[in-house]
Amino acid sequence: MKKTLFFLLILFLTTNNAYTEERKMILKLKDGDVEIELYPKIAPNHVKRFETLANEGKYDGVVFHRVIDGFMAQTGDVQFGNSNTPEFNLALAGTGASDLPNLKAEFSDVAHNRGVLSMARSTDPNSANSQFFIVFESAPHLDRSYSAFGKVIKGMELIDKIKKGDGSSGAVEDPEKIISLRSKK
Repeated sequence: MKKTLFFLLILFLTTNNAYTEERKMILKLKDGDVEIELYPKIAPNHVKRFETLANEGKYDGVVFHRVIDGFMAQTGDVQFGNSNTPEFNLALAGTGASDLPNLKAEFSDVAHNRGVLSMARSTDPNSANSQFFIVFESAPHLDRSYSAFGKVIKGMELIDKIKKGDGSSGAVEDPEKIISLRSKK
């Protein structure tokens, strides 16, 4: 009996915090701060890439180039989507990446519910690099097909305010941008 209770206690303590190791980020937008919880146990390589680019300031000034009402807001093109650099080209935003190699997929059972962050990619599942999106509403068609690596835990109402794009592509004219994105101290 004692062994069973001890085993259950250990199991509870090791699985109770399955998604996070208290790794959080602060995304500063024009309307305020958004707090993001990361899932390093679920998608360790995606979390590491996101933290690296963010803490190097690569996401600062990057626009939300694709925003589809009721679906998601996409950003993270550090090559062509950074409005603070000479390479900024809104027509090419969404086609660029960082100088780092693409990531292998880390698909999981994390559902793409409201507030989930996931890496954008091409049709190749192993093509995620720097771009990511935040889901406005549940999107089960993305589950186990995109690498979810975190979730908005405070400030989702600010994500909801991001300027929406036109048509089914969600392309945004005069898009909003990330002011800064850093690890929470």
